[in-house]
Amino acid sequence: MKAAIDADALIDMFSSASAKQGEQLRNAVCQATLGALQGRELSLKNIRDVLKTMTKAASAGAAQNTGAGVDVEQLLDKAVSGMDDALLKAVEANRKALQQFADQGVGVQEKQLKKAVQELEKMEDTFIGVLQKAADAASEQMGRPWGAVLEKLQAGGTLSGAQASSTAEQFAQMQTAMRDSRAAGLKAAQALAESYTALVSGVLIGMSEALQQGGVAAKATTRKK
Repeated sequence: MKAAIDADALIDMFSSASAKQGEQLRNAVCQATLGALQGRELSLKNIRDVLKTMTKAASAGAAQNTGAGVDVEQLLDKAVSGMDDALLKAVEANRKALQQFADQGVGVQEKQLKKAVQELEKMEDTFIGVLQKAADAASEQMGRPWGAVLEKLQAGGTLSGAQASSTAEQFAQMQTAMRDSRAAGLKAAQALAESYTALVSGVLIGMSEALQQGGVAAKATTRKK
């Protein structure tokens, strides 16, 4: 069952957060994102849906925060960091699942596993795409802080995106190694078959020569008689 996201609670949390509660916000967003993802199939579509809900709530709450000394950009940055932390765990869950299949000899070329690797490669683009849409839909007041957060992400990337790309590359290389191993095995089998054929041919030639020599010897004995 899908875990419900309490958007109102998130909005209230961001609207009343103080300048000193940045890490608390980050942890709360991470836990809320993880809770929502754990109740869903870990597909790119469901990840996108959860991120959209989290981003909208954070944006709406931050826009209402009028606390003294509160930096809205920092609030949004903590929200994004919290979602990134949760996605890191989602990437790790994918990696462990893929490893289990690989250990059992299931190739990444299998339809479902191939899709999983492709979705890992798209993880960062999906994340940034959700944030971009939130920024585009934001009010003029929120446009500037969202723009600053996005600029930072586009320059340095996300931790989850980097890990997702690394995981996808790892399993792509593993697949190549498996293909190479199968190819090497096939070549070895072919070489063995060719050697066997040559061996049989050699034995047959030897047998033929022995028979011929035996025939010559028999003829010579007959002549002597």
